[in-house]
Amino acid sequence: MANILNPALDQSSESVQFQMKCLLNWVEQTYTGETDQPMVKNLTSYTKGFWKGLFTCYDHPHVPRTNNDHERFFRKTKTRHRRMTGLRSWNEYINRSGEFVVFVDDALCQKNLLKRLQGVSYQAFREERIRWTSRLEETTRRRRFRRNPQKYLQEAETKFCTLIGQL
Repeated sequence: MANILNPALDQSSESVQFQMKCLLNWVEQTYTGETDQPMVKNLTSYTKGFWKGLFTCYDHPHVPRTNNDHERFFRKTKTRHRRMTGLRSWNEYINRSGEFVVFVDDALCQKNLLKRLQGVSYQAFREERIRWTSRLEETTRRRRFRRNPQKYLQEAETKFCTLIGQL
């Protein structure tokens, strides 16, 4: 299976899918014993679960075959966050700052970052900043409500009353 899935220049997703189907059929026909069934069932269900995205890398060379680099990138980012904050979980960090914040560390290490940033117009930056802030507002409101629901509701009521002139 590893040899079949190992990308080569002359492979396409169709040819690899065909080879994998042949291999899975061979496994099902060869390993028919009672003790072999858990292995066969595990192999077929496992490959079925990944089947849809398993062959993308053959038609799109920029897509890696495995996500090992991606996993390494996230592990490195989580480790840095843990060192900076002392917190094991970074869920609150992601909720507070947005899911793309993990790319900041990576961007800071890239070459020509300053030149690339200088190529962005102020208007484009401002529009993106407004979009980013409005996207995070919902999470902020939810967090504030969870922290102190009574205070949150009182502030909302006060703002509403001020708007309609009842204060």
